[in-house]
Amino acid sequence: MRLDKFLTETTDLSRSDAKKVVHRGDVTVDGGVVKNTASAIKDGMRVEWNGEHLELMGLRYLMLYKPANVECTTKPGLYERAHDLIDLPNVDRLSIVGRLDVDTTGLVLMTDDGQWNHRVTSPKKACAKRYRVTLARPLEGDELTSAVADFEHGLMLDGEEKPTRPARLEMETATVGLLWITEGRYHQVKRMFAAIGNHVEALHREAIGDLELDPDLEPGECRFLRPEEVASF
Repeated sequence: MRLDKFLTETTDLSRSDAKKVVHRGDVTVDGGVVKNTASAIKDGMRVEWNGEHLELMGLRYLMLYKPANVECTTKPGLYERAHDLIDLPNVDRLSIVGRLDVDTTGLVLMTDDGQWNHRVTSPKKACAKRYRVTLARPLEGDELTSAVADFEHGLMLDGEEKPTRPARLEMETATVGLLWITEGRYHQVKRMFAAIGNHVEALHREAIGDLELDPDLEPGECRFLRPEEVASF
């Protein structure tokens, strides 16, 4: 790997800034100053920038407890970004694995492993996501029975040409329930309940596949996934 690319992989430096610090003599390789940005960096070499030891990070897999009023986007907008909550080098290289709406809370996965991202999000994998839904008005009795059947058979949403995939709804109380879906259409959960004449007051994602949101995480906190969690997908 070229020295300038190594710097961009291990720091927040852009390629042009990496070239500048190398040309200034701020970078050493195995104790000696190197000013050639094309110098090859091989395994075992010690690279330092202003005395700080730099190491390649490898692929990263994280879970984040996304609070409300945080956007799952890479571009600056009206709200704080999920990436802004994470204190890691090159954080913008992490992709969000299944976005959440700005007002939806809960489990968000992030990675720089594109193949793993695809395994989790590909419609062919039909990876189930579990949401805790708080409704504006009670859903019970015959209306609940009808809703459970409609969700199981699939709903036709406004502007869509195909019905939703089968989903499972279980109500814990008259206004709070759990919903399992295996796709991620635009505002899907909110639109599904709107289609049966109700309104989602609050939405929280608790799980993706077999992976549950860590109960030890507070809103805005994240942690790396354990190897067995990564392998579960």
